Amino acid sequence: MPGGRLSQQERRQIGRGLADGLAYAEIARQLDRPTSTITREVTRNGGPAGYRADVAHRTAEQRAHRRKNPAPRDARPDPQPHGRDAEAVHAYEEMFTTAMTASGAPQMMSRVLAALTLSDTGSLTAGELAAHLKVSPASVSKAVAFLETQSMVRREREGRRERYVVDDELMHESMMASAHSTAHLAETARKGVPVLGADTAAGTRLENMARYLDFVSESIARAAEQARAILHTKAPDPGP
Repeated sequence: MPGGRLSQQERRQIGRGLADGLAYAEIARQLDRPTSTITREVTRNGGPAGYRADVAHRTAEQRAHRRKNPAPRDARPDPQPHGRDAEAVHAYEEMFTTAMTASGAPQMMSRVLAALTLSDTGSLTAGELAAHLKVSPASVSKAVAFLETQSMVRREREGRRERYVVDDELMHESMMASAHSTAHLAETARKGVPVLGADTAAGTRLENMARYLDFVSESIARAAEQARAILHTKAPDPGP
């Protein structure tokens, strides 16, 4: 069984396998790799729908480079307010980022969202995010653009700078965006029924899909509204 890091060719084969609808175990068998290796590779790189072999390979090379060139030993996490343990906050931020990545969000988007969410103000400028994450402002801007499409971050103008904001409505807006996206997919599926014929197998499949997605969309929206009304707690003013 081969060991070491996945090659670019192997990642392209993983991408082809996902496109063909193969299970992780079958892809692993073809590559003579453990299933856990394939699962971890796909999960950390956008999930089955978002996996891109070349992007995954570049990301892996960047991780390897960072391991070969670690930060200086005297580097310390940013100082923390309220007497927080800076090391513990840094470790938790990494845990939060990993959880977001495992749910399907790209890594940089997860890092930006984690940094914003864990800040008391819930807002940071591109420069502040770039300094905190030690990445370029362009990487931050690209990540924010993606998060905006998911209704998870908004931009505010601050003089000549932009400030990126998450607030107490973060999860609610994200859930509502998911509900709207699901409803749109249901509508699209239903439009195909008359095209393919309501009395055909394909038409019936599309109608069943539309009904299912309608139900899920309505359930998500209803649950999100109920949760906000019952569970929402106003965060304290972070102050100056």
